[in-house]
Formats: sequence, structure tokens, C-alpha cells
Amino acid sequence: MSESQGPDPTQQDPISPLSANSPNPAAFGSPPTPPAPSEPEPPAPPAPAEQGQPFAPSLAGSAADLGDAPSQYPNAVPPTQDFDDDPQGFEQPAPSRKSGLRARPVIALALVLALLAGLVGGVVGFVFANRVFTNNGVNPSVSLGSPPPTGSSARPADSVAGIAAKVLPTVVSLDVAGPSQSDTGSGFIIRSDGYILTNNHVIEAAASQGSITVGFNDGSKATATLVGRDPAYDLAVVKVDKKDLPTLALGNSDDIVVGDSVLAVGSPLGLTGTVTTGIVSALNRPVTTGDSSTQDTSFINAIQTDAAINPGNSGGPLVNSAGAAIGINSAIATLSQGSSGSGSIGVGFAIPINQARRTAEEIIQTGKSTKPVIGVTLDIRYTGPGAKIADNAINGAAPVTSGGAADKAGIKAGDIVLSVNGRTVNTADELIVAIRSYKPGDTVTLKVQRGGSTQDIKVTLASESTTK
Repeated sequence: MSESQGPDPTQQDPISPLSANSPNPAAFGSPPTPPAPSEPEPPAPPAPAEQGQPFAPSLAGSAADLGDAPSQYPNAVPPTQDFDDDPQGFEQPAPSRKSGLRARPVIALALVLALLAGLVGGVVGFVFANRVFTNNGVNPSVSLGSPPPTGSSARPADSVAGIAAKVLPTVVSLDVAGPSQSDTGSGFIIRSDGYILTNNHVIEAAASQGSITVGFNDGSKATATLVGRDPAYDLAVVKVDKKDLPTLALGNSDDIVVGDSVLAVGSPLGLTGTVTTGIVSALNRPVTTGDSSTQDTSFINAIQTDAAINPGNSGGPLVNSAGAAIGINSAIATLSQGSSGSGSIGVGFAIPINQARRTAEEIIQTGKSTKPVIGVTLDIRYTGPGAKIADNAINGAAPVTSGGAADKAGIKAGDIVLSVNGRTVNTADELIVAIRSYKPGDTVTLKVQRGGSTQDIKVTLASESTTK
């Protein structure tokens, strides 16, 4: 019998225009300054009128001279227009009919000159535009620079882009349809002849009946068959009928340390080929998933990461800076229902690849998988440090399985396990996860408290089938 748990009880312009009341001496005939008595100035002779033109008074005349002009010269044409905006309010005489007739050729000549000027201006403008602007209508003087150079999209192999380019062809998406449920997830190719590793909870809906469709990075799809699954570790292997597939290298999860850079690759929320980055934020996290009522609870000695992981990432790889898988993304932390907390969760968990490798190899070779056990029933009601072996049988399960690994090592009912190979144990789950981080046949040292004393007990782990 494997180890098990008992029931849980609980602003103005500075330049101003000239004033309209300010006379302009040159324009409006303001009297000149009187000459000095010692130097009398002879009066200026009247200017002879130009033949054909009306008499025009001297600029030295007064404003009254302009006003008397019509009565003194009956042939003069009376004014026809008042210039209301004249600052002195004077009415200007209109030109004579003769002068008006002489103005017509001048106007015609002006029109011809204007047309010629427009034509010349258009030609000059056209030539200028063609010299200044480029064929695309862009003035080089306002260009933002030369066009971007064309080049390769290749990146260093150890960059995030380089690692992603290496890993993406090996990652697949999974569409699972069962009799009453459908799911999506991710996986990755571990053998070129079609074997794919994923999570048990991704394919579980079609474990007994249904279909599993695999989508590849190149857009192709294929139907997969279930090779085997292990609910205890939340792992499964499926196979497609394809050859020469690209495979993802498997790293060593025992070599990673907190702070190592990692990438998570998969199909979160159905978005295939998604890559996120982060670090290893913790190791040896005891994580339980699944449904305890069906005895399909998974106990994971998890790698914790802050790389973004979402539903659909399950089964996809967590890879290191060399592009090798060091974990399988399997679970995320969430806020408890009704919690008032908020913010980025940023906590995901992956099954260590060393564990997944062993299980996958077993499934491929035999169709079955195993887990290590010590053969005890644990008391989950115990709140002290360590994990306590039940004092009495629980639901018919003996505290210590007769003939099992613990029994052979001398562990007794009521004993409290404080550590496994020096790894501190604080709860029953931690003990189970610590044991499952090994493989059947390994020998571990348990520090056990019995009564008021402690002792180290070596236990050789037994094996129990976990395949369904």
C-alpha cells in the first residue's frame, strides 16, 4: 500500500498702425514751415499743366485749393467717388475722360504682362518641383533618413529569439475531444518517430474514448493515439504516425538554480507558438493538482517560474538558456475564491524534466509507469512540524503496510518524519512530494521523531503502478 492521507476536517501687437487722424504732409498738402525773414524765398511758379491733363495744384497749396478746383475750371470732371477712408476727408477728382481712354491700353498691357508672368511662374515652378522633389513626391530636405537597410532576421543562438527559433518547431498544440468534455493544451516532441510528451490532465477527457488532434508548428495536423498516462505525476505520452520530426533536447533539472533564465513555450488560451520569458523563482515547491475524490491527485516536486503561464500552456516545455527542456508547464497559482487581493500572479509550476523523462521512458517501453512509495498512511490532521504516520487504520488502511518499505525499515505508527535526505518536511504533502522526487529502488534517509527522541532510518523505496 502506498502512502495516503486521511480525511481533512476543515497675450497686444507691439507695432501699432498709423492713426487715421495723423496728417501725411506729402499726401495731403500740409503748409510748409515759413522761411526765415533774412532769406525770403521767391514763390514757386505754377507748374504748367500737361497737355490733355486737368490742372493739378501744387503740393504747397492748402486743402481749400483742392476744394475750389471744379468751379474755376468748368471743363474739369466733378468727383465721382468719395474716399471715405481718407484720413482728412478730402474728395479726390476723378480722371478726365481723355485720361480714362488712354488708360485702357495700359490695362490691356498689364493683363498681358500678368498672363506672361503667370505662365513663366508656372514653368519655373514645374522645373523647380521636379528638381527639388523626388519621384515619390518627397522633398529630400525633410527626409527622415535613408530607407532602413535590408538584412537577415537571424539572431544569436543564445538570445531569446535564437532559443525560440530552435524550440518552436518541436512544440505542438493538442485539441482533445471526449464524450462529455473537450480540452486544449500543449506538448513537445521527444522522439522523431512521433512520440509527444504532455500532461495527463490535457488528454484525460479522451483517455477512454474520444479524439486527440496534434497541431504542428508548420500548420499541419495529425491524429494522435494515447500511449499511456500517469495521473500521479500528471504526465502522458501520445503518438502520431509521422517520421523524422524535430525533437526537443531534454536537459537536467537537477542542475538548475534559482535565478536561471527560462522560456515557456506553448499555446496559452489557444494562441499557438507563444513564447514567454522569466526565471526560475523557486525549487522543490510541493504542488498538488487533480481530483482527490477520484484518487487522481498529482503530487509534483515543482519548479516555480515567473514566466507567464496560462491555461493552454499545460504540457508545453519550460526550457533553459541552451534551449533544452528542464520542465513541463503544468499548473499556475491563483487567488482564492472571494479574495480581495489583486495584481500580477506571476507564479507557475513545472514538473522537473528528470522525473518526466523516467516516466515517459517507462510508458514508451511498457505502456505503464510506476511511482516510489514507502507504504504508510499519513494523518493530515496533524499540525505540528513534520508529517505524522497515522496512529490507527484510516478507512481500512493500516498506518504501516505490512511487508512494505517502511515496515521493513522499522518505521512505526505514530512516528513523525522530519526530513528526507536532509530536506525538511513540514506537512504530509511535502513528504509525499519529497519521496516521489526519487525513483523506485532508491534508498533515502528519513529523520524520524519517536517519543522524545529522533533517529535516522534508511528506507529503500518500493514501486507502485500509476498507469490507468
